[in-house]
Amino acid sequence: MIGKRGKKLMEEKDLIISAKRGDQLAFAMLFKNNYPFLVKYLIKITMNPDAAEELAQETMAKCVEKIGLFNGKAKFSSWLISIATNLYIDQKRKSKRERNWKAEEEVSRRMKWHLESRNEEWNDALSALGKLKDEIRIPIVLKHYYGYSYEEIGEMMKISSGTVKSRVHNGIMSVREELKLHDEQEITAARSRSSR
Repeated sequence: MIGKRGKKLMEEKDLIISAKRGDQLAFAMLFKNNYPFLVKYLIKITMNPDAAEELAQETMAKCVEKIGLFNGKAKFSSWLISIATNLYIDQKRKSKRERNWKAEEEVSRRMKWHLESRNEEWNDALSALGKLKDEIRIPIVLKHYYGYSYEEIGEMMKISSGTVKSRVHNGIMSVREELKLHDEQEITAARSRSSR
């Protein structure tokens, strides 16, 4: 004898099989049965009902795209939660990257304005430096713009002079690589303009 829960699971299994064959009605039933559960879960992790609704819709769209990969080992609702969680984490990472990028751009823009307002030169090397992490950029600036020794920089940053030397060396290599790429892009752009 199959209980109510067993009957529901059977129905869900049939709906999944039909959905995998492209049956739109089966998809609609699966979504109708799981959407409220999914939204409640997403509200708990996003703490934002609007964001939860948006993510739930993205999750359903991803579900349509990936239904062929559902192997039935976990419950369908667990699979949806897995998709939703990954979408949420990706969204957070992307948002953090965008915020960091905007903050870096703002700092770079202000620094450029500040230097230019003092009639100091802003050049490609400074732009390339701006792309390095602080732990690399600071030793390079202290060494090559202000002339401190590796030992002095090590004392300032509370790291060994060997670490300073290594960071300066690796940072300079990165800057050179960046400048080389920049030059190559400019040459390519110039060739493109001249061929028009």
